[in-house]
Amino acid sequence: MPFTNSLRTFQYYRTTYLPNDLTAGLSVFLAGLPLCLGIALASGAPLFAGLIAGIIGGIVVGLLSDSEVSVSGPAAGLAVIVAESITALGTFEAFLVAVILAGVIQLIMGLLKAGRFSSYFPDSVIKGMLVGIGLVIILKQIPHAFGRDNDYEGEYEFSQLADQENTLSELYRATVSASPGAVAISLTALLILIGWDRLSRKEIRFFQIVPAALVVVLVGVGLNEIFGQYLPGWYLGDSSDHLVRIPVLATGNSLSSVLDFTDFSIFGDTRIYVIAVTIALVASLETLINLEAIDRIDPLRRVSSGSRELLAQGVGNILSGFLGGLPMTSVVIRTSTNVYSSGKTRLSTIIQGVLLMVSVLIAGTVINHIPLASLAAFLIVIGYRLARPRIFIAMYQEGVSQFIPFIVTVLGILFTNLLIGILVGLVVGYLFVLRTNSQSSYRVIRDGKNVLIKFQKDVYFLSKPELKDTLRSFKPGDSILVDGRYANFIDRDIYALLVDYALTARTLGINYELREVTQHKRNVSSHATV
Repeated sequence: MPFTNSLRTFQYYRTTYLPNDLTAGLSVFLAGLPLCLGIALASGAPLFAGLIAGIIGGIVVGLLSDSEVSVSGPAAGLAVIVAESITALGTFEAFLVAVILAGVIQLIMGLLKAGRFSSYFPDSVIKGMLVGIGLVIILKQIPHAFGRDNDYEGEYEFSQLADQENTLSELYRATVSASPGAVAISLTALLILIGWDRLSRKEIRFFQIVPAALVVVLVGVGLNEIFGQYLPGWYLGDSSDHLVRIPVLATGNSLSSVLDFTDFSIFGDTRIYVIAVTIALVASLETLINLEAIDRIDPLRRVSSGSRELLAQGVGNILSGFLGGLPMTSVVIRTSTNVYSSGKTRLSTIIQGVLLMVSVLIAGTVINHIPLASLAAFLIVIGYRLARPRIFIAMYQEGVSQFIPFIVTVLGILFTNLLIGILVGLVVGYLFVLRTNSQSSYRVIRDGKNVLIKFQKDVYFLSKPELKDTLRSFKPGDSILVDGRYANFIDRDIYALLVDYALTARTLGINYELREVTQHKRNVSSHATV
């Protein structure tokens, strides 16, 4: 009987989810491959380090994660930290020790259930992060679509390390130096992607099964070869300037010949522990907030465990450090690609990890013919889906308390980087949360000279300025009753303000009474009645 049930489950999966997961896995691979390489370059690390992190993030973390759609790999948000750490320690091999230690710290955090803190991220900030990343993808990929490939794929900071430009100046440079061949390839790719999506929505089976990303890549390769034969001025060449450039293993060499292995002699250097803690904290923050965002765009609305994700990331980073890979996090760009390519289960994540491994071992020479302009068009479409204009309208309609943290997060990510943008957004978001919670903690009801101040819930310190203004507004002859029956907790400063106002009331000729006003209603019996 159990075998029969398992067979039925597999048959259901094969017909319901497997085609989508295969398509999504290939799409994530095509989008993630240049990102793995670009982030390695931006980090000042060997190219294989980015690929190793992508492979482990796909296969190992994909198996262990609690999320069915999350994709892990090297993260742009860690690139600057990695680059500075490698410089400080002197060698990449020494830095790998910090990656291993960071993984151990994440394991401990997962065991301590630290993932529960992801529930405290304001929704407005999470939506702002998704939109901000979407806009950054678009702005950073437009130059690649125009054939200006000076900047690394995956470097999403406003100020670019690769060519000393910034996001806006890079757009100008790309416009004035556009390559006709790259523009033709990227425009063709965009038309294919838009048309493919519309036909897929009409439930035409062919367009649902065949990945649009694969078609875009094949057409891009074909067009570039045609340009090479008939339009030399449009030809993008066969060098790393405009094409994907994955390291190719020399004939007869094993994978171990190009891997970097850990230098454990660095253990005596205290800097390694500071770097490890920094990587663990930053990687965990990015992972947890990404996980919250991922659950919101998951079509099946599954809820993932942050603590389980930290355990998976910890294992992944330990293995990555031992095998010479970069530190990893859950990454929104590749996960968004997974979701918008109809990925339904973790198999799509695992498939992209396996494809990365295959590309390293046997397919490098084939993949190195893919124009970056083709992949840029694909990522621009993903970016648009994350940052649709209707999202701005919806957030604006939700009011100031939601829109301001949202737009601050978006602008922070656009004009600094992902990490700073998120942190600034969180600060502003929490301020609005506190402001909102401090409001409506009490009501003021006036009937002529009679005034009732009725506490509707617990009253905290942040209500003090508003309450002080309320008390200051009373005039001689008013009769004030403060009703604290519905507050289980009243902050010490609020309690002191109310009790001290009794003297002010007598001086002004105001009749003033406190009814069941205490600091800790359930535990302290020091009721104040004046």
